[in-house]
Amino acid sequence: MRIAMIGTGYVGLVSGVCFSDFGHDVICVDKADRKIKTLQDGEVPIYEPGLDTLMAKNVAAGRLSFTTDLAAAVENADAVFIAVGTPTRRGDGHADLTYVMAAAEEIAQAVTGYTVIITKSTVPVGTNRKVQEVVAAANPMADFDVASNPEFLREGAAIDDFMRPDRVVVGVESDRAADVMAEIYRPLYLRDFPILTTDLESAEMIKYAANAFLATKITFINEIAGLCERVGADVKEVSRGIGLDGRIGNKFLHAGPGYGGSCFPKDTAALARIGQEHAYPMQITETVIRVNDEVKKRMIEKIREACDDSFNGKTIAVLGVTFKPNTDDMRDAPSLTIVPALIGGGASVRVVDPQGKSEGETLLPGVEWLDDPYVAAKDADAVVLLTEWNEFRALNLTELAGAMNNPRMVDLRNIYSKSTTLKSGFDIYVGVGR
Repeated sequence: MRIAMIGTGYVGLVSGVCFSDFGHDVICVDKADRKIKTLQDGEVPIYEPGLDTLMAKNVAAGRLSFTTDLAAAVENADAVFIAVGTPTRRGDGHADLTYVMAAAEEIAQAVTGYTVIITKSTVPVGTNRKVQEVVAAANPMADFDVASNPEFLREGAAIDDFMRPDRVVVGVESDRAADVMAEIYRPLYLRDFPILTTDLESAEMIKYAANAFLATKITFINEIAGLCERVGADVKEVSRGIGLDGRIGNKFLHAGPGYGGSCFPKDTAALARIGQEHAYPMQITETVIRVNDEVKKRMIEKIREACDDSFNGKTIAVLGVTFKPNTDDMRDAPSLTIVPALIGGGASVRVVDPQGKSEGETLLPGVEWLDDPYVAAKDADAVVLLTEWNEFRALNLTELAGAMNNPRMVDLRNIYSKSTTLKSGFDIYVGVGR
C-alpha cells in the first residue's frame, strides 16, 4: 500500500515508521522544514526507545521517506493518515481542530483516484463527518472515503504497542474503505490481533472513553492513597489487593503525583467539553480532572512538610521531571506544577532527568540541570523522586544520604521502602499513601 502520513509528531512518526516496517511505502509529511531535514538526516526529533533503529532500517529499504510537499505525497496514495496535533483549545477545553481541517482541505486538493482519508489524531465525536464535508466541499470530484483509526500508543513502549496491540480500532462506512484498512493492517490480521471494525462515531468515542477510564483509575488510587495516610493503611498493599481481582486488574493502580502527558489531560478535558455541548455532563470525568489537580498540590505540601514547612533557603534535588520514564515528553507533567512551587517558595532546585532537559530548560526556568543524582544531592536538604526512571530505582541510598546536608527523601513514586531508606542514613522518608 502507498501511504501518506500527514504530521510527524509522536503519533505520526511512530505510525509511519511502523507501517513502513509492515512493508508499505510510506511518505511522512510535515510543514516544519527543520524537522523534515532532521528526519532526512537520519535523526529522530523525539525520544522513543528503538524508533531510530527501526526508522533507519526502513529508510535504507526504500519504504520510508520524508517531505514537506503534501501534494506530492498524497498524489496516488491509497491511504492518507491525518496525524496532526489537536491541542486543548484555550478558554473552553475543547480539542482544537484547526490543523485537522486545514490538512483535510489540502489533502482534498491533491488526491487522485480512490483514496481513504484516515483520522489518526484524537478528535471529538463527529469530527470525521466534518472532515468528510470539508474534503467534499474542497474537491467535489474527489473519490474518497473517510475512516477513523485512533491510536493507543504508550510513550516509551510505542513500537511494541503498535506491533503487538491489545486491539486496533477502525471506524468506516463502506466495504471499500474497510478493505483498504484491512490491507494496511494485514500483518496484524495474520497474527490474530483483535481488529474492531465499527462506525465512525463509536471509533471516536472509544478513544476518549479508554483514556478517561485509565485517568479515572489513576485518580481513584491517588485518592485512596490520601485516605490510606489518614487511616494508617499502605496503598501499595491496597493496590495489590484490589488489582488481583480480575474484574479490576493491577495496571494503572500505582499511587503517585497525578497523571500528565500528551493524552490524559487533553482527552479528559475534551470529553468533559463534549458532554457539556450535548447537555450530558460527564460528572465522573469532571471530578477526575479536579482531583488530579488537587493531587499535584498535595504533593507540594508533602515536600514542604519534609522541609520543616518552608522551602525558603533550602536546596532540593529533583530526580525526574518528564511525565513518565522512557520519554522526553514534558506535557502536563506533575513537575510543571511542583517544581515552580519549590522555586516560588525560595528553594534552589537541582534537576536530574535522562531525557527531560531538552524540553525542560524552557519549561522550568531557574533550575540547575545535572547528570548525576549524587552530585545533585550534595549538601541538599531534600531529594524528591518525581519520575520513576530505571536509573533511580537502584540508587546507593547510603551514598546519597551521606552527600546531603539534611538527608530527607520524598518518594512520590513509592520506589523505596521507609525501613530501607531510614536504615541507609536518611532522617525522613515520605511516600505516597503509606
